[in-house]
Amino acid sequence: MKIEIVKDAPGENLESLGVLSWPIWEKEASEFPWTYDDREVCYLLEGDVIVTPEGGEPVRFGKGDLVTFPAGMRCKWKILEDVRKHYRFG
Repeated sequence: MKIEIVKDAPGENLESLGVLSWPIWEKEASEFPWTYDDREVCYLLEGDVIVTPEGGEPVRFGKGDLVTFPAGMRCKWKILEDVRKHYRFG
């Protein structure tokens, strides 16, 4: 399973997806396991993160990135810098 990242996502992409109307999630620097029951698309307003999919290579992303996690993915989050992100499931 692959994490898809659009680095420094263009404003027109964000606008067409309606990102600014999505809920916001915030989390301090920490580490925790996570399982995605549904696909998630998120846009980072702040932060620096490394996510390591089970059996995969670590992926790093941060402020300005649009990230898609596939449904069914198990991973470990390592938040290096406090995160604030818009997100949408499904």
